[in-house]
Amino acid sequence: MADFFWNTAAFIVALGILVTIHEFGHFWVARRCGVKVLRFSVGFGPSIYTFRAKDETEYTLAAIPLGGYVKMLDSRIEDVPTEQQHLAFNYQSVWKRIAIVAAGPAANFLLAIAAFWLVFILGTTSVKPMVPEVADNSPIAQAQIETPFEVIAIGDTKTPDWQEVNLALAGYIGEDQLTLSYIDPSSSRVKKADIDLTDWQFDPKQISPIESFGFKPYRPKVHLEIAQITPDSAAQRAQLQQGDIFVAANGQPLADWQQWVDIIRAHPEMALSVTIERQGSLIDVELVPGSREDNNGQLIGHIGVSPVVDSYPESYIVTTQYGPLAALGKGIEKTWGLTKLTFDTLGKLITGTISINNLSGPVSIAKGAGASASYGLVYFLGFVALISVNLGLINLFPLPVLDGGHLLYYCIELISGKPVPERIQEIGFRIGGAFILLLMSVALLNDFNLL
Repeated sequence: MADFFWNTAAFIVALGILVTIHEFGHFWVARRCGVKVLRFSVGFGPSIYTFRAKDETEYTLAAIPLGGYVKMLDSRIEDVPTEQQHLAFNYQSVWKRIAIVAAGPAANFLLAIAAFWLVFILGTTSVKPMVPEVADNSPIAQAQIETPFEVIAIGDTKTPDWQEVNLALAGYIGEDQLTLSYIDPSSSRVKKADIDLTDWQFDPKQISPIESFGFKPYRPKVHLEIAQITPDSAAQRAQLQQGDIFVAANGQPLADWQQWVDIIRAHPEMALSVTIERQGSLIDVELVPGSREDNNGQLIGHIGVSPVVDSYPESYIVTTQYGPLAALGKGIEKTWGLTKLTFDTLGKLITGTISINNLSGPVSIAKGAGASASYGLVYFLGFVALISVNLGLINLFPLPVLDGGHLLYYCIELISGKPVPERIQEIGFRIGGAFILLLMSVALLNDFNLL
């Protein structure tokens, strides 16, 4: 329940930022183009708070935080007095209307650049993509690269850490081949290998691109010693303590932490006889794991403890931080990279190269927001930037109802010299609305399959 409220709060904050910036783009350019703005609303539905400025613009915070809008003076919607027609949106030149509509998505891209700029100024600490071993019968295993090795690039994308490896691999889903650049351990020289992706198929909801590709990243040793206990958990009810060491379960000696996790997961709501070592003495306790559903709907056990984990070697740690000017360049570069990745992914969804089952909705976004927020400000900013790029790009798609649909109509008007008939626009809006509703329904169904 705590996770639900945390994820919801993080989702509302993230969405509020994205919507406000997007709509402010429309609002700011509309004002500069001489259009009268009647209302600037963050959210839909009943108003929670409304402020009316001297210029008669209403600023509203509404109850449903799933979007927002800018209402401009427009004679197609309501009667406009003759003396105010020059302030109406539909009386502006086509270039001004294009600028106003395009300003929303543009604001999202600028938000992403600003968020990444802050990320690079604050600095991030990550882990080098060191690969001590690879999975058998995986795409990377086909290359027969001597391990261990360090991944330095996938295609043209440099990969200083595992996050970049994950994003780069995601861009190759549905492709036939990729080129991997790595540091050969025997010669310390950079080498390249072409990897066949013909048989590379996986479900991104179940496994990461890194794992499915066959990389087995270096992991610090995880001990059987308890580092932290979650309040009101099975471990606390069994009176386990920080520093306790798990020795055996149901008489079976424990070799490592993964073995212990597998036993716990296999015994939801079932009593376990556990032997622990506490301050040099062996103690037997009865432990009843709690239960929850995994991504496949299977009931698994959990006890609410975190183990003691060794630190990464210093040579594996990468700290990235830039000055204000260099950070701006990196922010632009990162935003452009995400834009290309998002565009490619959407194209693959449309062509069927990637299953539409991978389309995510608000529940998945909320989980992502909650997870990133729990890691700290830098990760949350990165998440906001990622979603902002997606929102900006999706809004540019030439579908009626979206900004891109309006831009399509205005481009036709530029070419033909006259507006698209309102009847045709209305039909387009209905078709576009139905299509968007269908996509939202699929995304929500995919979300519920993850619950």
